[in-house]
Amino acid sequence: MSSSRTFTTKSLLKDAFFIVLGIFTAAFGLESFLLPNSFIDGGATGISLLLTNTSSLPLYILIILVNFPFMIMAYKVIGKLFAIKTTIAILGLAFVIALVDFPEITEDKLLVAVFGGFFLGAGIGLSIRGGSVLDGTEVLAIFLSRKLGTTIGDIIILINILVFLAAAYFLSVETALYSMLTYLAASRTLDFVIEGIEEYTGVTIISKYNEAIRKMITEKMARGLTIYKGSGGYGKHGDQAEMDVIFTVITRLEIRRLNTEISKIDPKAFVVMYRINDTRGGMIKKRSL
Repeated sequence: MSSSRTFTTKSLLKDAFFIVLGIFTAAFGLESFLLPNSFIDGGATGISLLLTNTSSLPLYILIILVNFPFMIMAYKVIGKLFAIKTTIAILGLAFVIALVDFPEITEDKLLVAVFGGFFLGAGIGLSIRGGSVLDGTEVLAIFLSRKLGTTIGDIIILINILVFLAAAYFLSVETALYSMLTYLAASRTLDFVIEGIEEYTGVTIISKYNEAIRKMITEKMARGLTIYKGSGGYGKHGDQAEMDVIFTVITRLEIRRLNTEISKIDPKAFVVMYRINDTRGGMIKKRSL
């Protein structure tokens, strides 16, 4: 019982650390880069920045108002704990923006777009690692995707298109274009913070030399793998020959080496690779030889 409580306490402290760090990082990006230069981002944060530039309301008030429906939606769509963390994170961001005075770093538009997006994306990514969000757009996207039967990515793209069109109309086309660059920088940084440098790739290998490939992966590359029993379905008559199907997980830095080693064994091997967002358990880390 005590070990379970200790684990829960450590987990909550870790989440709190990421959320607080994310709040200050995002606030720095907003106040030191985007807000002084009238740049915006995508999503709910972008809407808040756009309304700040076209009205007299301060950003910290608009962040709460714009994200308020998403806080309620988070409870229904994802769960109570996530909604509580998200509410705390968004309110925390608003308070930091209102109370902490960050200096303006630069007026260079390109630097503002890139580094404003970098710090904002890093802040949002850190908050996600803490189990919350600083921008409610993804909550809305999950909700609408379930209702409309579309993908989350399509909903997010549609929302951001509307935000940037509004920016072009109310601000200027140039500002909208720079803001798109901000969004791209923020999105890429967010992915990097969440997934880290070791982005994992799932690899499925089908070859008649599966035993040699298995030994190469486990002994030469020091990676774990799983073997599935399969049967072929090719040719005019649908050949049903049985075969072993190998599945392994590697980092993106090992892709070239794996392809090279497979080609040495079987140049005609059928290899399928796809990106993996997260992994848990198993022998993911390379073992020592």
